[in-house]
Order: sequence, then structure tokens, then C-alpha cells
Amino acid sequence: MSTTLPTVAVIGSGTMGAGIAEVAAAAGHPVLIYDIAPEAVVRAIDGIRQRLASRVSRGKLAAEKAGALLSRLAPAEDLSALARAELVIEAASERPDVKKALFKQLAEICSPSALLVSNTSSISITAIAAGIKHPERVAGLHFFNPAPVMKLVEVVSGLATSAEVVAQLCQRVSDWGKQPVRC
Repeated sequence: MSTTLPTVAVIGSGTMGAGIAEVAAAAGHPVLIYDIAPEAVVRAIDGIRQRLASRVSRGKLAAEKAGALLSRLAPAEDLSALARAELVIEAASERPDVKKALFKQLAEICSPSALLVSNTSSISITAIAAGIKHPERVAGLHFFNPAPVMKLVEVVSGLATSAEVVAQLCQRVSDWGKQPVRC
């Protein structure tokens, strides 16, 4: 009997977004990838495909596992497609105005139980969560580059982030084979 893991959405398909999407898909999650430039999502998935093919050719990964991972990656045509995600990881531009606007949209689109997290390394989670519905579900998950290789992931809370959300994120990161570091 197989258990279907919850859908993860990644916003941003640059180096970090693609790496985070690969990590979640490798752990068995269906992953939606959204970017304001749809062609960037195609490039990100192609880059993941190439990295996996290299690992297969070196005997580091079974071809079946690579194929299964790739089958779990899908482009999202617009933000509304992310409504079914239980975890949304933003890895977009490091601009506070962009992040705040994006999180306001996500708070309207996603279920109140969906966790909304940012990969930011420098912007306050409290500032990102300010003024949105259910700010207790907003946190930071800061992956290090390259995300599929680096083990540490910072779990960052804002002033409104609930302890339950932090615990869920630490568990998820551990389930993904990473080492959560509470910040």
C-alpha cells in the first residue's frame, strides 16, 4: 500500500528553487513549480533532468529513481494552481516588496492550514507575514546551495509563527534527509 505525500509548491525556478523542488520530489512529494517566467520552469526541470542523468551515468542513482523523481515535478501555470499545496516554499527575488505581495496572494489562494515559507536569508519573516491572514503559518526554510547536497536547513520563525508550524517544518526537513537548525 502506498501513501501519497502532500503536494509541495516551489515559487521561483532559479538555482535555489530548482534545488528545493528536487529535494522535495526526491522525498516522494508531488511538486508544483511556479515562476513568473514559464520558460524558466521548463529550464529548471531540464536542469534537474540533466543532473539526474549525470548521477545515473556515474552509478550514483538508479534510472528508475531518477524517472520517478522527474515524474513528480510539474509546472504550475499560475499562482491559483498552488491552492492544493500543503507546503509552499518561496524562493523568488530577495526584495521585501515582492515577497510581501506574494505572501498576501498566497494567503488568499491557499488553504488556511497550508504552510507558507520563504527561503530568504536576509528578510524578516515577521515583515513578510505582516498583514496577511493566518501569519502563524508563515516561517522561513533557508536551504544552502546546492540544496540537494547541503544537509543544513535553517528553520526560521517570525513573531507570529506558531510552535506547531516550527515543529512540523523541522520534522519535514528531517524527513527529507536534511538537518534542521532552529533559528
